[in-house]
Amino acid sequence: MVKLKLKKSEDHSYEIIIKKGIALKIPALLKKAKYGNKYAIITDSKVLKLYGHKLKRSLEKEGIIAELFSFEAGEKSKHLSTVEKLAEAMIEKKIDRQDAIIALGGGIPGDIAGFLASIYMRGIPFIQIPTTLLAMVDSSVGGKTGVDLNSGKNLLGTFTQPKAVFIDISYLKTLAQKQVRSGLAEIIKYGVIRDKKLFEYLEKNIEDILELEETTINKIIKRSVEIKAEIVEADEKESGERMILNYGHTYGHALEKMSNYSLLHGFAISIGMVLINKIAVEKGLIKKEESERIRKLLKSADLPTTTMKKPTLKDISNDKKKQGNKIKLIIPTSIGKVIIHEEKC
Repeated sequence: MVKLKLKKSEDHSYEIIIKKGIALKIPALLKKAKYGNKYAIITDSKVLKLYGHKLKRSLEKEGIIAELFSFEAGEKSKHLSTVEKLAEAMIEKKIDRQDAIIALGGGIPGDIAGFLASIYMRGIPFIQIPTTLLAMVDSSVGGKTGVDLNSGKNLLGTFTQPKAVFIDISYLKTLAQKQVRSGLAEIIKYGVIRDKKLFEYLEKNIEDILELEETTINKIIKRSVEIKAEIVEADEKESGERMILNYGHTYGHALEKMSNYSLLHGFAISIGMVLINKIAVEKGLIKKEESERIRKLLKSADLPTTTMKKPTLKDISNDKKKQGNKIKLIIPTSIGKVIIHEEKC
């Protein structure tokens, strides 16, 4: 018998820097950190025009070699075919194992770039520079990467932590109002699953938040990132506690697919939270008043709370949280607390 011993402990810790204007200092920080000899900036067609060329020029001014790679903006690009095209383009530009990827943009560029980094030449480092509120508080932190299949959302992916995350609220100045609201759905989620004080702060300051008032926006981004970091530290690979981050997402992902991905992620999650809250009320797990309070905050954030067609258990049967004939649903018991509930499907 031959035994191959692979027990080892690796430190995947990284800094999440939340600071207005940090984008201007990224070239100097990357030069000092030396994550790669060269950098492949991966973004979508919208962010390319807004920030892609600017980032490349700023890196080159610092003496850093960088190449730009982009794909058509939108969820429909979040497939293996896009990953393959980007990889081929990177090969042509001689990006190798000593180089690194920069994920620039919202959740879709972040997921695609992170997934590609985890498999390109068996893995190269990557850095997250989120430009949307949703990506800042959710997808840029925690190391989940992936692409969609026709069967459902994020069914192919890896857990691969970035080397660093740079969050600059200055990027939000070009963000459409509906995208701000979409990101707010995830922040409200954090309040429901873990932090009643955050939820109350959102209730009191929702107008300032929608107007991107600097103090309030900084506070809720920082708190959201702290909550996600705490949960990921406790359960990096989603074997237990990390599942609570999926509150609203099981029905939300099904709604996105049913809309052929025309429904924004945060909008779908908002409806998903309301749907799961109704189940919680029916099961006597949460008071109706608490459920209604959550719905009112979502409405105050100008988020949708109803749907013409509710997903059935069959619609959610391809969710990653399904095990055998059971699916795990994240159900709130009060504002600030949730449980993991199994349901037959």
